[in-house]
Amino acid sequence: MEGKKLKQEKLTVEIMVRMFCHGNHRTKNELCEECAKLLQYSEDRIDRCPFQENKPSCSKCTIHCYKKDERELIRKVMGFAGPRMIFSHPVLAIQHLFSHSKKTPK
Repeated sequence: MEGKKLKQEKLTVEIMVRMFCHGNHRTKNELCEECAKLLQYSEDRIDRCPFQENKPSCSKCTIHCYKKDERELIRKVMGFAGPRMIFSHPVLAIQHLFSHSKKTPK
């Protein structure tokens, strides 16, 4: 059963990928193929995280489960969408910041 933190993590990633795709690839309601694949890949990584509900932020994680190309793309997504999240989804953005300020599990 998926917990609250993982659901929130998936929602955050989905919103960020959608913002990135709409802003950079000029899509309207759908994701382009590249962004749809990245979203699915990201959700799979979250599902397979060994820390589950104790999942740290990816930048603080001791295990880097993204392949190099996907890691670079998700960084671009976060760099684009992260600053915009505070305006379009302020509660989620603040929750995301606070949830990732916790210590990394060992």
